[in-house]
Amino acid sequence: MDKRTFLRTLGVATLSTMVSDDLWARYASLPPERLAEDEKFWGTLRKQYRLTGDYINLENGYYSMQAQPVLDAFIAHVREINVEASHYLRTRQYDDKLAVRTRLATLAGCSPDELIITRNTTESLDTVISGFDWKPGDEAVMAEQDYGAMLDMFKLQARRYGMINRVVSLPMHPSSDDEIVRLYESVITPKTRLLMVAQLVNITGQILPVAKIAEMAHRHNVQVMVDGAHAFAHLEFTIPSLGCDYYGASLHKWLGAPLGAGILYVRRDRLPSLWPIYGDSSMKDDDIRKLNHTGTHPVHTDLGINDAIDYHLGIGIQRKEARLRFLQRYWTTKVRGMPRIVLNTPEDPVRSCAIANVGVSGILPAALTKTLLEKYKVWTVAIDNAGVHGARITPHLYTTTGELDQLVKALRELAA
Repeated sequence: MDKRTFLRTLGVATLSTMVSDDLWARYASLPPERLAEDEKFWGTLRKQYRLTGDYINLENGYYSMQAQPVLDAFIAHVREINVEASHYLRTRQYDDKLAVRTRLATLAGCSPDELIITRNTTESLDTVISGFDWKPGDEAVMAEQDYGAMLDMFKLQARRYGMINRVVSLPMHPSSDDEIVRLYESVITPKTRLLMVAQLVNITGQILPVAKIAEMAHRHNVQVMVDGAHAFAHLEFTIPSLGCDYYGASLHKWLGAPLGAGILYVRRDRLPSLWPIYGDSSMKDDDIRKLNHTGTHPVHTDLGINDAIDYHLGIGIQRKEARLRFLQRYWTTKVRGMPRIVLNTPEDPVRSCAIANVGVSGILPAALTKTLLEKYKVWTVAIDNAGVHGARITPHLYTTTGELDQLVKALRELAA
């Protein structure tokens, strides 16, 4: 990618005055791991985000804000749709949505016929869970560290149909992939129909060996559903490489799309047997659009996804992942092993990326996050369940090492 293309994909003319030829030359030639440490380059990118001066935002895992050029484009879409109104909805919305779906499918490495746009990961995966034709005694496998909304949906199916949920507890510091695979396999029985696994555990940041888990589950004739909420546009992979049957993700997290955008992937041969939440007699049983009966919805959000993809591609997933992993390890290596500091995230760099979780012995997570915000102006979120007790720390591309130094200072003082 040349400089002109890079500037165009980032979508803002003012960046051309920010990126000097010297900086561009270093950007283009440095390997991702080296560029990850280049504070001058990432400081330039930081100018693309409108940040508050009230606190340091280290809670980007819930919602990673849009870069300003993406936000500006989204607002323009809102205005355009408002002008065209029903004319747009009746003439262009379906073609435009298909074009965005196609780009998302390319990004995911799958066919557009296997992917739809949803509102978020919860909607995507709950569509799958509720779409199974559960019978009394059927079983599903999941982890207690999985996202609560999906666990709740499984509990609802158990109440409604008499199916059984088997729940494992993930080790926070596994010795190997095999340890995790064996854990899931230990609760599979001949009655198991579906296994849910997080690609990246939302409360700890641990990356799980999804492809190995899927291969094991398929040997037992068990279908696999992956929660990719925090992995899509965060890690470099394709959905088919995971070997899963179903995959859901949120695009307002690491892709930086407007709020209210997600994806659902369903492997083509799994489509006919999956029941839709809402009836739509116009779609055949093997058409994934049968799962996407949304009625009238904010179509400008779909258009905003397109701009987020442009911005994402302008940076590049390898550079993005390397920077995010660097930021996490920058602060965790400074506090790991300190008295009273408890890191709930694996030390092995391949087992985590941006997200990590830290606790201080003797301080409840809610009190820790409250002190971090009020005394040190660091915004985080408390996690206090499923054996995980600490603050989830999630930097973003715009985060500086200086901001992370403030976090480290706070943790050292609180642990002293």
